[in-house]
Amino acid sequence: MSGWDDKPTVIGYGQKRATVAKGSALNAAQRAGTVTSTTAKGRTQTTGPADYQRLGKLDADDAPKPPEKVDISVGKALATARMNKKNAEGKSMTQKELATAVNAKPQDIADLEAGRATPNQALLGKLERVVGVKLRGAASQIGQPLFAKKK
Repeated sequence: MSGWDDKPTVIGYGQKRATVAKGSALNAAQRAGTVTSTTAKGRTQTTGPADYQRLGKLDADDAPKPPEKVDISVGKALATARMNKKNAEGKSMTQKELATAVNAKPQDIADLEAGRATPNQALLGKLERVVGVKLRGAASQIGQPLFAKKK
């Protein structure tokens, strides 16, 4: 009669856990062939101090490139076109007046003229229409009138 209740199981009296042997006890156990593993189970492994020099090299290699800046020829073309453009009083247009005409900040116009700004195609397109010169495209076309005179 073999059933499920043939062998009673006592909870809490299972197989003993293997102890971690160290030093001369480890050597004796290895000679006898009774040691199966020498690593402690259930502990977290510490990796030691971080290798900051290697991490620094990785950061230096993977560093993103700085964004491209507008060419200085675009800034010069914009400045001369802005000076040639006259306002209602007959004076040269200021950076602030140009900025309000294209709905931008005066600092954005100053950065474009100095060559410090990143290219913003929407802003350059608005500026082209207001001042009437090309600010985008081939380097030979920058500063040319936006609409050529018809013959």
